[in-house]
Amino acid sequence: MQPGLKVGNTAEIQVEVTEDMCPAFDGIIVHRVYSTWSMAHHMELAARKVLAPHLDDHEEGIGSHLSIDHLAPCPVGGTVRVHAEAVELEDTTLVCTVSAWHGEQLLGRGRQVQRVLPKETLARLIERAGEGDGTT
Repeated sequence: MQPGLKVGNTAEIQVEVTEDMCPAFDGIIVHRVYSTWSMAHHMELAARKVLAPHLDDHEEGIGSHLSIDHLAPCPVGGTVRVHAEAVELEDTTLVCTVSAWHGEQLLGRGRQVQRVLPKETLARLIERAGEGDGTT
């Protein structure tokens, strides 16, 4: 990792809630609000933006943990701002706190962990994961 990555670095994304972000089961929308799985996706994206500019060419990040407390709903059409902040950094591990906001309303908060591996190592892990399942 490049030296500019440090505790306190932040990144944000902003999204408008659309129907494809609503919780749906068997193709039926259950609630017309921002789903937990959409929040998880956007928290992963925001945390990735903290890490990505600091990866060397031979490195890649891989998520290893995400925890979320979904605290409040946001309706379709609402704007969600997702914030990530680096709070721990070790040789190959970045930990971010993540939060989602609709205006001043806290929608969710959590913790996301990424591991940094050489791209070659990650490629071998992915190849091994596919062995024996008929995909390789």
